[in-house]
Amino acid sequence: MNIYEEGINLRLDERQLSDQLATSRTPIREALARLEQEGLVRIVPRKGVYIVRKTKAEIIEMIILWAALESMAARLVTERATDSEISSLRTIFSTFDDGQVQAHIDEYSDANIRFHQSIVEMSRCKLLMETADNIFMHISSIRKRTISESDRAAKSIIDHIHIIETLEARNADSAERLVRDHALNLADHVTRTVTYLE
Repeated sequence: MNIYEEGINLRLDERQLSDQLATSRTPIREALARLEQEGLVRIVPRKGVYIVRKTKAEIIEMIILWAALESMAARLVTERATDSEISSLRTIFSTFDDGQVQAHIDEYSDANIRFHQSIVEMSRCKLLMETADNIFMHISSIRKRTISESDRAAKSIIDHIHIIETLEARNADSAERLVRDHALNLADHVTRTVTYLE
């Protein structure tokens, strides 16, 4: 679910979640309480549970935090990941070699999210992964929403290939810089062009 799409229902139905997950409502309530502590939902007594949309300023702050986390993850990948793990990043984009990314934008958007999650996972830094996971729903939603705007998808593929090359070369400084710059480009794009978060 992309919580930043127009017309999306932000109310969660506890009973429906219980039915869909084939579990009692008690673990659903516990999970929702934890999500509220993390700022992802708001529980309104006798009204329901609502997904929290972040403001533009909050999203930009999250992207800046993400840039710091993912760039450090990239540095750790150069030290900790196997050659096979790093080369697996190339296969994520093999479908888009023909330059027809706009024609397959939904698939590319999913690949883009998978790429960024993979870098964080390959860092093998548990606390970094947990911290990144707490903000990833919002980051991934904004990435999905903005990837088709302007020529962001085409630029994104070029950035990703350069990032993979620096990871393969085990060049920690360059990998960290490229990943940070790539994320901060998203922050810049949101700052300049996104109006639906106002």
